[in-house]
Order: sequence, then structure tokens, then C-alpha cells
Amino acid sequence: MSSQIPYKTYLNESEIPTAWYNVRADMKVKPAPLLNPGTGKPLSAEELTPIFCEELVQQELDNDTAFIPIPQEILDFYKMYRPSPLVRAYCLEKVLDTPAKIYYKFEGNNTSGSHKLNSAIAQAYYAKKQGLKGVTTETGAGQWGTALSMACAYLGLDCKVFMVKVSYEQKPFRREVMRTYGASVTPSPSMETDVGRKILAEFPGTTGSLGCAISEAVEVAVKNPGYRYVLGSVLNQVLLHQSIIGLEAKAAFDKLGVKPDMIIGCAGGGSNLGGLISPFMGEKLRGEADYRIIAVEPASCPSFTRGKFAYDFCDTGMICPLAKMYTLGSGFIPSPNHAGGLRFHGMSTILSQLYHDGLMEARAVEQTAVFEAAEQFARCEGILPAPESSHAIKAAIDEALKCKETGEEKTILFGLTGTGYFDLVAYQQFNDGKMSDYIPTDEDLAKGFAGLPVVPGT
Repeated sequence: MSSQIPYKTYLNESEIPTAWYNVRADMKVKPAPLLNPGTGKPLSAEELTPIFCEELVQQELDNDTAFIPIPQEILDFYKMYRPSPLVRAYCLEKVLDTPAKIYYKFEGNNTSGSHKLNSAIAQAYYAKKQGLKGVTTETGAGQWGTALSMACAYLGLDCKVFMVKVSYEQKPFRREVMRTYGASVTPSPSMETDVGRKILAEFPGTTGSLGCAISEAVEVAVKNPGYRYVLGSVLNQVLLHQSIIGLEAKAAFDKLGVKPDMIIGCAGGGSNLGGLISPFMGEKLRGEADYRIIAVEPASCPSFTRGKFAYDFCDTGMICPLAKMYTLGSGFIPSPNHAGGLRFHGMSTILSQLYHDGLMEARAVEQTAVFEAAEQFARCEGILPAPESSHAIKAAIDEALKCKETGEEKTILFGLTGTGYFDLVAYQQFNDGKMSDYIPTDEDLAKGFAGLPVVPGT
């Protein structure tokens, strides 16, 4: 073990980034704009403000401002759990007997248990600043709902969460944390909304999807004065807020005098991956450095690796704007597996454009292999990782073993998005040998693709 590289590298409080980085400013090909599904034309700020907070709409549409200052109130909140550590995985390296140097940026050191709090507090802050009564949202594994309920409790906002039904049933303790923070939690699809009733009539007994939950949350927001909808991933504004992960990681590496060769993140909607890679991708876009960037998604919901780059609805109920992204179709409902928050049918428009332009790679992995990697990591590094994070762990281990074969001393960074202590039903199924792998067939995917909207001129 090198005496010069510590296990954990922390920035001090004064080194927390004071501005978020907007990678769109350095993208030569900007993400395609959100479209009005009725007119097929780009959405204006005026059209978005009935759904989203005013300041967040401006952030969503800003393709040109590289750095956006973080309000002092948000910085003060960040100081409760940031900066988060950059950790050298010495024990994992030893177990793998690899010459690779493995680092992870750990985002699970806050009460909500994941990186989602970085954007939750920002979105709740702008809602409070606008004088709103509350916000609505969806959640998959429950990490985003937990983070938002925590942020809303801190700021005195009402919080209504629609939780994907399979996760609502699999993760009752995550649900109870949300309720403890004062949020109302409804399994989705539900009978509480028009779109929920419609989905249940068409798909009786469905275990739900993020697309379903989004539709319900948006409907409730637009029908209740004083409420707005907030989203935990996918949107440009969310990746902007999450850039604090990558900015801190980059600063910590600079402090060590180390440069990663590859950066690996799990990919569901794109919040963690987009935040982790943003400053490194910025250097790559500006021609200042090069990195190998790998997105890892579940084989059960393979948006990048088997999806189509096309305009699609962001929700199953088809009431949200159209986004150009890698998608499996808004009607695609993934199997009730334990990929947790990685169940969205589409992908961030920013990441979709970067992937389409060949600036990053993607791979899909099966959940039993993911949990094998999770347990190996837990046994040697001492942290029980979330299933989402474990997709990145699996790819990092694979890359480290390739280094063992070739003798290359690559430096690997991956995002450890959060802890898995609310995912013990999944670990139990894996340990009992009851976990199986589900990979959608081409016929399954064709059903989702058949519902893609026709958008003239795209």
C-alpha cells in the first residue's frame, strides 16, 4: 500500500464548489429541446412554468452558462454532509490482485442514503423561494423520494410522493422514512389520479414503472394550486445540481496529483452518471484531456444498449413533454427486478446526445452478476452498496480484472451512489438463490417502440 495515497481524500469545507457546472455549455451538439406534444414545437419557459418552478425552468433551458452559482442557503445545507469522500479501494484491489488503482466517490454519507439529496435540496429551495405550498414527485427505489421528503421537511414544504408499486412493496422501510419526514407516499399506479386509473384499467395487476409514477405526480401538481412537480433524474437541471459530485471528485484527484483513466457510473435516468462525469466530460469536450467513460445499466431495462435515439414521452400517461433520448418507449414496463431506481424507460437528453456522439460507452449487466459484485465489494470494503451503485461496481471489477490480464496500471473511478440497507429483501433473495435474471426479448421491446410518437422533422 502506498503511504502517499490515503484511504479517503476529503476536501475541507471551504473547498466545496460554489457553482454548479453546466456541461451543455461545452457541448458542440446541444441536447435536442423538449417539445410540446400537441404542437411538436420546442417548449417555451411560459409553457413549462405551470409544471416546474420558475428558476428551475431557466436552468432547464440554459445551454450556454457554464457555471451557475449555488445559493448560500443550499451551500449551508450541503455542509451538513459535503464534501463527500473520494475513497481508494485498497482492499478490493488486493482481493482482485490487480495492478489497477480503484477509487470511488461515496455519496451515501447522508441520512437519505444517496446522491439524490444534492438536487432535492436545490429543487425544494427554489419551490420555497417561489412561495409554493408543496411539490409532487415520483420515486423508484425510494432514494429520490427519501431525499426530497428530507429536503421538504427542512424547508417546511408539503411533499407528495408516488412510489413505483413494486418498490413500495419491496422496500417498506424506505417508505416509512419518507413518512417520518412528513411526506405522503402512494403506490403507483393508483386510483387517486385519472391517469393511474387508466393505466390500471389497461394493465390490471401491473407492478408499475417510473413512467407511470411520473404521470400521476404531474397530474396532481397541475391540478393543485401552489404545487409544482420536481424530478430526481433525467432533466438537465438535475444533472446540473449533481455536478457537485464530479466537481468534488475532480478537485480531490487534483489534490492527490492523480488523473483517472476511466470513469464508471450506473445509468437509469442519468443523475448520478451525469453528475459524476460532468467536469471530466467538459475537459474532454474542450480537448484538454481524454477519459474513457462507461455507463452501466440493467439488462432488464437497457435504454442505451438496446433503445432507440428518438423523441418520446417521458411518462407512461403521455402527458409530459417529448424528449429526444435513448428510449425503450414510454409504454415499456420493466420486470419487477431489483435494479431499483434504474427502471426508467429513457435516458437523460444530455447523456443520450453524448452517447450518440461517441463520447461515452454503455453496457448492460444482469442482476445476479450485479449482486455478486455487490457482496464481493461489501465483504472487503465494508460498505453495503445499493443495487444501483452495484452496476458500477460490477463494471469496475471487470475493468480491474482486465488490467490484471494485461498488466496495465489503469486508474478507475466509479460512483458509489448510496447504501443498500433498505434493499435487504433483494440481498435476501440473492443469498437464498431465488434471484433470477430477466432480459426483455426483441418482441418485448418492439411493443414499446411501436408506441413512439411520430415527430415531423426529427
